[in-house]
Amino acid sequence: MDINAQPKVTTAFYAQAAASFVISLLALAAGIFYLPVGGWIRSFLAIGLLYVVTSSFTLAKCIRDAQDAGTVVRRVDQARIDKLIAEHNPFKDNAAV
Repeated sequence: MDINAQPKVTTAFYAQAAASFVISLLALAAGIFYLPVGGWIRSFLAIGLLYVVTSSFTLAKCIRDAQDAGTVVRRVDQARIDKLIAEHNPFKDNAAV
């Protein structure tokens, strides 16, 4: 088993996540539109909805970037370990030391 193997996102999972996002966004927007309140309150809620959506994307990007940075560090560490193991020869004559 490869330590550096990245989990693959299937097309079905991607489609389900996208559909879930679109459905929830449209349902909440419809709820705000049909809410029996004035225009100012509706506008405030719509701005809040947009703020939540954009901050969610920003948070997801930050989390992804942090995971990508950790992956690079793990790969560099693994490469160093692989190099040390490749250079190590247990049968080397250590009498000269």
